[in-house]
Amino acid sequence: MKEENNTPKNKWSRIFRKKWFFPAVYLTIAALLLSVVVWYQNLDNQIQETEDDQSSETYTPAEHDEEAQSVMDQQEVIKMPVVNQDQAEIVTNFYDYNADQEAKENALVMFNNRFYQSTGIDIASADGETFDVLASLSGTVTEVREDPLLGNVVALSHKNDVVTYYASLQGVNVKSGDKVQQGDVLGNAGENMFGQESGTHVHFEIRKDGKEVNPESFFNQPVSALDEASTEDESSESEGTEDVGTESEVTEEESSESEGTEESTDESGTGAEDVSGGQNSQNANVEDGN
Repeated sequence: MKEENNTPKNKWSRIFRKKWFFPAVYLTIAALLLSVVVWYQNLDNQIQETEDDQSSETYTPAEHDEEAQSVMDQQEVIKMPVVNQDQAEIVTNFYDYNADQEAKENALVMFNNRFYQSTGIDIASADGETFDVLASLSGTVTEVREDPLLGNVVALSHKNDVVTYYASLQGVNVKSGDKVQQGDVLGNAGENMFGQESGTHVHFEIRKDGKEVNPESFFNQPVSALDEASTEDESSESEGTEDVGTESEVTEEESSESEGTEESTDESGTGAEDVSGGQNSQNANVEDGN
C-alpha cells in the first residue's frame, strides 16, 4: 500500500528533477504574458479606430461648410425665368441705346398712344399659353404687390446689389420675406394693360446697383459678370467725360429747344421712358403751320 501511494509523488519528483522542466515552465509563462500583451494592444487599437469613425461621422466643420456655400453662390449662373427655354420667345427686347434702329423699335412698348422704352424683356411661350415663372437666381422676396397696369409684381434681392424683377404675373406663390432658391416657382405668366401687345407673358428685369441691364446679355453667365460689366461701364463713362470749359453764352434757339424737350416716366413705376412726346409736339406744330 505504501508503494502505491508514493508512486505519483515519485513521478512528479522525477519530473521536477529534469533539466528542461523549469525552462519549459518559464517559456510557457513568457508566451502567455506575451500573448496577453499583444491582445491588449490589438484591443486598444480597435477601440481607437471605433472612436475615430464615430467622431468623423458626427463632426461637421462649420467653417468649411460656409466656404463651400460661398463657392456655390459664386458659381450660380443667371437663368431665364422659365422651365423650357426652347419653348420661350422674347417678344419685347431691352431698349439699348447702342443698338441699331430696328432693335430699338422692337424694344418700344405702345401704351395710351405713346411709346415707352422697355427696361427689361417680355417673355412669352410659343403657343401663347400661360407658364410657370421661375426664380432666375436664389434670393429673398422683397416685394409682392398688385399693380393696375403691370399685374402682379414680384421683386427678389440678391448679393452684390443685384435685383431681379418679375411683372405681369397672373398668380403669385410667394410672399415678402420668403427665401427662394433658383428655379422655385414664383407664379404664372399672365396679361397686363401696359404690355397688351405681348399677350400672355412675364416682364423680366435685372437691376445692378439700381440700374437696369439687358438680361439677354447675362443669361447663362455667373453673377460676377454683372460686377465686371458695371466696372467697365463706369470706366468707359469716366474716360468719355472731358472738360471742354464753360460756355458763357447760349443762343435763344438752343434755349427754346432745351425747354421744349421733355421726358416722362411711367407712373406705375416701370421706369420706361416716354419717347413719343416730342413726336406728338412736332406733329401738332406741322398741323398748325398748315
